[in-house]
Order: sequence, then C-alpha cells, then structure tokens
Amino acid sequence: MLRVEAEIQDNRGFFQALLGDGRPLLSFVGLCLILSGGFALMQSASGLFLPHDVEYLHMTARDLCAVNQCKVVHFMFHDRVSFGGAIIGIGIMYLWLAEFPLKQRLPWAWWVFAISGAAGFASFLSYLSYGYFDSWHGMATLLLFPCFLIGMILSWRKLDRPRSIKLLLKSGVPIAWRTRFDVGRNLLLVVSFGLICAGLTILTVGATIVFVPTDLTFMGLDRAQLQSINARLIPLIAHDRAGFGGALVTCGVAWLFCGWYGEPSRSLWQTLLAAGIAGFACAIGIHLIVGYLDLLHLAPAILGAVLFAVAMALTYKPMCGTEGR
Repeated sequence: MLRVEAEIQDNRGFFQALLGDGRPLLSFVGLCLILSGGFALMQSASGLFLPHDVEYLHMTARDLCAVNQCKVVHFMFHDRVSFGGAIIGIGIMYLWLAEFPLKQRLPWAWWVFAISGAAGFASFLSYLSYGYFDSWHGMATLLLFPCFLIGMILSWRKLDRPRSIKLLLKSGVPIAWRTRFDVGRNLLLVVSFGLICAGLTILTVGATIVFVPTDLTFMGLDRAQLQSINARLIPLIAHDRAGFGGALVTCGVAWLFCGWYGEPSRSLWQTLLAAGIAGFACAIGIHLIVGYLDLLHLAPAILGAVLFAVAMALTYKPMCGTEGR
C-alpha cells in the first residue's frame, strides 16, 4: 500500500521568520554590547582618542599626554576600560536572559530586560548635562534602541500569564541562610545592590561635580587647571563618567533580578561568573595598570570582588549540579 506524505509548507514571511518571538533581536543587542565593550578595551589599549574626541578637543591623546606625565589621559582611559567591562557584563546577562528564561516565556525575564534597558537608555541623557554629545554613542543608541523595542514588543506577546510587574516582588527562590547556597546567593544579591548604588553615585558625580578628591589627587591637577588646559576637557570626562555609572546601574539591575528570581542552574552560574569577571577585572585591573592605587578609591571595588568570589565559590556545587540544593 502506497503512503503519500503531504509536504508541510512554511508560510511564514521572511521578516517574521527572522525576528521570531523577539529573542533574536534581544540577543543581537546583547552581542552588540559585548562587541562595543571589547572595542572600548582595544581602543583604550591603543592609547588613542576616538576621532570625534580629537575633533571636539582639538587635541590628540599625545598632546594631552604632555601634561603632568600623561595622568589626565590615563584617568580618562581608566573610566573607558571600566565602562567597557560593564557593558560586556550587561551583554552576557542579556544573552542568557534571551536564551534561557525568556525562551521559556517567563515574564520576569521580560521585566528584567525592560527595567535594565530603561535604565541604560535613559542614562544616555545624563551625558548631555555638560553639553557634550558623543556622536558615535548616539549612533549606537539609535541603532540598538529600535531593535530592543521591537524585540520587547514581540516577546511580550509570547509570555505566560500572569505577566504583571508585581511578580518581581516575590522571590523565585525563598530567602534563607541555612545552606551554603543560601549564603552565596544572598551575597550575590548584596553585590548586585552595591553595583546599583555605585553606579548611581558615579552617574550623579559625572552629571554634577565630575571629580571626587582622589581623582584630582591622582591627576595632580585641580579643576581650574584642567579647565585652563582645555575648556572642553571636563565635559568630555563627565561624559565618560556618566556613561560608566549608567552601565553599572544597568548591570546591577540585571544581576539583582536574575539572582532574585532566576532558578539556580549551571547556565546562570556560568553567566554570573563571566559577567562578574569581565566587570571586576576591567574595573580593578585598569587601576593597577595606570597606577591609580588610592585604597579609599579602590575599596568598594575590591570588597565587591571579594564578596563576588566567595559567593561564586559557595554556589558552585549547588548551582552546577554536583550536589543537591
């Protein structure tokens, strides 16, 4: 007896197939953030300013290096490397959110994208407080925001119910202090909250006074002397500072809610590890490279790195499946 199998035709449109449930676009945003962070690291390692920086300042990095043993340039690159590490961490978190919880149509993951994304894109406005507009940063934002927005709209339609933001008020895993996993997870939440507070502080400083006393001590110059070198120097530095602060807030928000609501798993542990190493290694490592070794200035980052390392060690076996939770 002959059996005739009917061919199943795929009648989806090209763009419908390409965009899918919105996750490809959100993953694209995460990948672009990782690449942008890598570019920031490589550009800083080159010792050169970006073309629009030179056009704005009418000075090259070599010109500015002639001032006080290149300390001003080193200070600027220390902000940019820290910023690069932070957005690499955000990108890693976004890739995990899109591939795991959002793929399972879990509403909390959508809200993590929404809250952290709103914080990140809104922080762009703080860059303008001193009158400096970064055209490259503006173009990147103009490219990524529509992708992010369309991805959010498409993925919203696929979420399980209920999908209210109120679900974030209840932890996905009960808070306790009984096991090593409990202690480690709580430490991760503390580190996440610390990142948000640090980011808000740096964002506020960047949008207002720009420098803390240890910054001026490192550069060996006061604000008036920096102004006399180039009237446009402080606005450019303010832009870098505010950008780093906004990135820290965004990363902290994503990290906090993933730790608060995410189901403990091997993939989440690996994601937190990769994001944390990217952020802390860049933020602390660049201080060692440029010689900005003020202990008061470095203390919050070092404390955060130590708590992060302890938390990851405590949660390794429970989250990676080598022992029961």
